[in-house]
Amino acid sequence: MTEGTYKQAGVDLEASQNLKRRIRDIVTPTHGPQVLAGVGAFGAMYQFSGHREPILVSSTDPVGTKLRLAVMMERYDTIGADLVNACINDVIVCGARPIFFLDYINMSSLRPDVVEELLGGMAQACQEVNCALIGGETAEMPGVFAEGNFDVSGFVVGVVEKSEMIDPTTISHGDVLIGVPSNGLHTNGYSLVRHVYGLDTDPAPLREHRPELGETLGDALLRPHPPYLDALAPVFSRVKGIAHITGGGLIENVPRMLPDDVTARFDTRAWPFPPIFNTIQEDGGIPRDEMYRVFNMGLGMVLVCDPSEVDAVVNLVPDSMIVGEVFSSSGDEQVVLQS
Repeated sequence: MTEGTYKQAGVDLEASQNLKRRIRDIVTPTHGPQVLAGVGAFGAMYQFSGHREPILVSSTDPVGTKLRLAVMMERYDTIGADLVNACINDVIVCGARPIFFLDYINMSSLRPDVVEELLGGMAQACQEVNCALIGGETAEMPGVFAEGNFDVSGFVVGVVEKSEMIDPTTISHGDVLIGVPSNGLHTNGYSLVRHVYGLDTDPAPLREHRPELGETLGDALLRPHPPYLDALAPVFSRVKGIAHITGGGLIENVPRMLPDDVTARFDTRAWPFPPIFNTIQEDGGIPRDEMYRVFNMGLGMVLVCDPSEVDAVVNLVPDSMIVGEVFSSSGDEQVVLQS
């Protein structure tokens, strides 16, 4: 039987304690007076008030295999923001505002520099939307991941007044679809990207400058998932539904807000999309339908509103545009893409 210490087994408790102290310094600026206990406590505590019938809304997400690209490029400055915004954009679709966020980082061997870079991005993203980075867990589990790889997930809780919740059951024939632009892939479709460029075998294409993109392929692919709260909050009371376009693209995400008896019809000529999508499609020989099923194709959010609200919504939401309409349908197909 081998004798030894926890450190010899691959877990450095001293380094973990030192990191926790640095983490406290990073996340504390996101705390307001509502945070009663945060980093270091066994359980984070948050006090909220000002609601008659508060509805709590929660979501959890990883950043998917975009994390693999970050590891290949040894760049983690955007991944923390990706994690926060992917989660927060899920809870705002019902009109909720995020109140606190937690993270989970799991590594085979603790890398304090990487953890600090990740948390720095999370803290900045949380501050932008007035959300407390209230706690989390950084686990060291030797032998779980291959060298250099790790996993990270996020958890967010938001709150909305029951009477102010967005109600997608009111969506009906004649309503208008309004698109809000994406800035790239956000956090979805990266397994297909890795396949197209053979990145798991050779990550060199990530460093290639692509003239049509005006930057390297890696820079275009690591562009962080933006937050949509500030853009959409002014129209929460004017829209009937919001869909966050993530994995599954328009085909799978738009039906999540639609009643069973309607279909969303999109005019794909109505909006521009970032050139990264053309690059991936041409380099990979990917069919059009597959692109729209995997990627957001230039729309980060899709809103539904009554025709009488269209002008107000488009004027209030920066860069938004009419992208289609809702019509009655008795069929199974809830999204139609016309070009």
